[in-house]
Amino acid sequence: MIDAILESDLGVDQKYKHGPKQVTPAESIDTSGAVLKWYRLAPQDRQVPDEIDRLARTYLTKTNLEAKGLGFVILHRCGEDFYFLIVSTWRGNNELWETVFYKNGDAMKDFDLWPRDGTHKPAFCVWELAPVWHETKSWERFLMSARDEAAARVWSNDLYSGPA
Repeated sequence: MIDAILESDLGVDQKYKHGPKQVTPAESIDTSGAVLKWYRLAPQDRQVPDEIDRLARTYLTKTNLEAKGLGFVILHRCGEDFYFLIVSTWRGNNELWETVFYKNGDAMKDFDLWPRDGTHKPAFCVWELAPVWHETKSWERFLMSARDEAAARVWSNDLYSGPA
């Protein structure tokens, strides 16, 4: 079976070249009903431009988000000028819920909701999993704490910076 998949449906384009990216924390954002840590994710030599970061933050503050509670954002630069804006919050005690927005370069003036058609959908790419893993462990520590204001402050200051 593995041989057949390798030959016919691996899910990886033969021309695809994988390389490293960097996770950089930035100032958290408060939206209507959510406090979100903020991460920029991009190749080391092509960081997320400040104007895209500002546009993403403005978009989230003017958008009626269903996301509530504590969570985090990953603003991911993909390729030259395509961006994912992934908003994740902790709900249902120990579940990570997400809303995904995107901006496709100059073809789009602002971010928009990522379409979610079909049953088998993309979740996180390998680079996005670095901050997701850190945030998973950070949330587990919060869950095992007194879950008071002091614990929430510890959680909010627990940020990841490093390779993805």
